[in-house]
Amino acid sequence: MTPSAPSGPSSTALDAAYRALRGRDLVTLRELTPEGFRAILERARLMKADPRAFASVLTGKTLALIFEKPSLRTRVTFDVAMYQLGGHAVYLSPAEISMGKRESTYDVAKNLERMVQGIMIRTFAQRIVEELAAAATVPVINALTDFSHPCQGLADYLTLLEHKGRLEGLRLAYVGDGNNVVHSLAYGAALSGAHLAVATPADYGPAPGVVAWARDHGAAITLTHDPREAVEGADAVYTDTWTSMGQEAEADERRRIFKVYQVNEALFARAKADAVFMHCLPAHRGEEVTDAVIDSPRSVVFDEAENRLHAQKAVLAALMA
Repeated sequence: MTPSAPSGPSSTALDAAYRALRGRDLVTLRELTPEGFRAILERARLMKADPRAFASVLTGKTLALIFEKPSLRTRVTFDVAMYQLGGHAVYLSPAEISMGKRESTYDVAKNLERMVQGIMIRTFAQRIVEELAAAATVPVINALTDFSHPCQGLADYLTLLEHKGRLEGLRLAYVGDGNNVVHSLAYGAALSGAHLAVATPADYGPAPGVVAWARDHGAAITLTHDPREAVEGADAVYTDTWTSMGQEAEADERRRIFKVYQVNEALFARAKADAVFMHCLPAHRGEEVTDAVIDSPRSVVFDEAENRLHAQKAVLAALMA
């Protein structure tokens, strides 16, 4: 679909905000300004529309890909992104680094900064990304921690912008576990003007500090334990797996607790008639979402997956060019 022209900062202001990102890190979306956030989304739209125009942006540049958690989308999209921008990616498995055991985070950073022009890391603890960013003189990109998933957040808001033509005032409902994805959606709500309603079981909500920061920076965030309340009148309904990597021992207990938070046809029907369904994938079909919802014409989950590529290209070009 062709969205209406979005309102917001001028193209000159967005270009300036985009240039200001050069050499910086992306640890969480909290580090971005509203203009920087919007500039990345707009550059991603340009790159998606005309990828050949950006084919030499990172010629001669190399990105190190540090994976302590596996991923289909993260591995492919970052590798392909560097290729499409004229650069190169080097994959580093957990066995090759064993960060914090075989080598300290500091030493890994000081080695890689002499060999590559950027570092992407997908890991468990947020402090590892923060330590790596503090030590490295080249940009560090958080490709997922247990606390934050900024690249997914950018892809999600890019997808909403494409399908709804705007972000400000949109009502986004999230149902399920108050995890790293919710944190990035909350930061993004503060940066974009979207409204976020989060429904989680008691004791499974998002970090209070994240919610407080987002509200302090203008986000309208509703917290509830009732998924029906969150979804009512929403423009988009989002869910994620109930059990993330590292939580496998809790899987049975989580299935019991989260059972009433499944996004099924009855719950999705409470959203607007043109609402879209979102999921960061991988999905556990029959648990957090039914086939009827995720396979429906209103599901945009594969648009989100593709937009990881375009959003990350915009991030890489901003930070590394």
